[in-house]
Amino acid sequence: MSDTEGIRPTETPAGAEPAAVPPVPPQAAAQAAQQHPAPGQRPAPPHPGAPAYGAAPRYGAAASGYGAPQHPYGAAPQQPTAATTPATAAPSSTSDAAAESTSASKSGIGAGKVAALMLAAALVGGTAGIGGAYAGVNIWSASQPVTATGPASVTVNDTDSVNQTTAIAAKVVPSVVTIAADGGSAGGTGSGVILSEDGYVVTNTHVVTLDGATSDAALTVTTADGRVYDAEIVGLDPMYDLAVIKLQDASGLTPIEFADSADLNVGDEAVAVGAPLGLANTVTTGIVSALNRSISIASSAAPETPGDGTEPAPEEQDQGPFYFDFGQGEPQQATSTISISVLQTDAAINPGNSGGALVDAEGKLIGINVAIATAGSSSESGSIGVGFAIPSDIVERITDEIIEDGAATHGLLGAMVAPAASIEGATTTGAYIDEVTPGGAAAEAGLQQGDIVTGFDGLPITSATDLTAQVRAVAGGSTVSLTYLRDGETRTTDVTLGELVD
Repeated sequence: MSDTEGIRPTETPAGAEPAAVPPVPPQAAAQAAQQHPAPGQRPAPPHPGAPAYGAAPRYGAAASGYGAPQHPYGAAPQQPTAATTPATAAPSSTSDAAAESTSASKSGIGAGKVAALMLAAALVGGTAGIGGAYAGVNIWSASQPVTATGPASVTVNDTDSVNQTTAIAAKVVPSVVTIAADGGSAGGTGSGVILSEDGYVVTNTHVVTLDGATSDAALTVTTADGRVYDAEIVGLDPMYDLAVIKLQDASGLTPIEFADSADLNVGDEAVAVGAPLGLANTVTTGIVSALNRSISIASSAAPETPGDGTEPAPEEQDQGPFYFDFGQGEPQQATSTISISVLQTDAAINPGNSGGALVDAEGKLIGINVAIATAGSSSESGSIGVGFAIPSDIVERITDEIIEDGAATHGLLGAMVAPAASIEGATTTGAYIDEVTPGGAAAEAGLQQGDIVTGFDGLPITSATDLTAQVRAVAGGSTVSLTYLRDGETRTTDVTLGELVD
């Protein structure tokens, strides 16, 4: 493979014809129309005292969901955030999985490069004082259960004016579920996507571990048509914030159809489906804003057994610091972060969309929603049109491995790296190799201190976070092509990656 092969365009070449927008699938629109009453008719409320479908929310009524107390209408939620450099070069702290941390003293990296973007995992769980907050009140407390009610599926009142988004929603909503996690003293809600008819569901690790607070939360899953199931964790992958759960005694569910995220273009339609603030079956629309973005977010690994002496595995790192605001008014320094490759979208994503679907114009899965960015201070939260989803190709690999083996594998380069642009005298971006681990994959491939990695299997590498995210995206033992600079000369080599050990 050449050093440019595999790079995917991010805009239409000059003179090229734009791709035609697929027509509304008539069968999807018809199916949606058949599932709902004729115009002017409304179904009865699901239980006594519940608001009628389509009724305007009452001021002061909860708009959050499972385990959420009431909050003032329109109050802005707060959630954990993390100051980073711009999203294209988001820095890690010293523990994506820790030991191969960047040596700032050797590389001359500046210590104050923290920008205004606040990356926030689209968190839905959390313990009291740690989870998201609404006007200073923890909305994820399990002590005051309030359930948001709403449409059981996609509402179509005028079958003569059904648009493409309606058809997409009618296809996708049956494949998206709402997940309630109860950790005893804390709880929260998130979303999930059905993988199989018998109940395998993918979501985020931070949903089922309540942001890493517990390893044994009780999980209840509600499907779009109102069926409720208990669920158990099949496997967690905290290195990419993905998890697979299994609904108990489930059958006849509607699995999502996967798209190939490697075929996406910037500008493609993107539709998010999930349960923001506990509001199940919510559909928002936008476009794919960017591809091959890399970000660092808080790790939500479930607690290890006390006293087991487990140490994190070596990791390629960017320079910190990396801060999170847990709703206490003062930023807290993160003790563990992960670097992941994502696609960016302007479809509205909010707390509760975590683990939900991002689909294309055909209703096929292109990503699992994982994080949002907020601008300015931590008091500003919610969607600003900068959301992130884990690409479907990565999701499919990891979930297949979890279902088959109970865990997923990740590549390991065996090098300490730093952002090349931060090195004194830098003339290019990339991942600067500060040190190679003897006997590791990088050393075996002939990489040396001072090399600057600029490409990974044809994808551009502009920072250490980029390299870490791409290395982790592939399975342990994979052979990849690295493009790098040495003494001003561009070179390419194949590297057989090691395997990250938890």
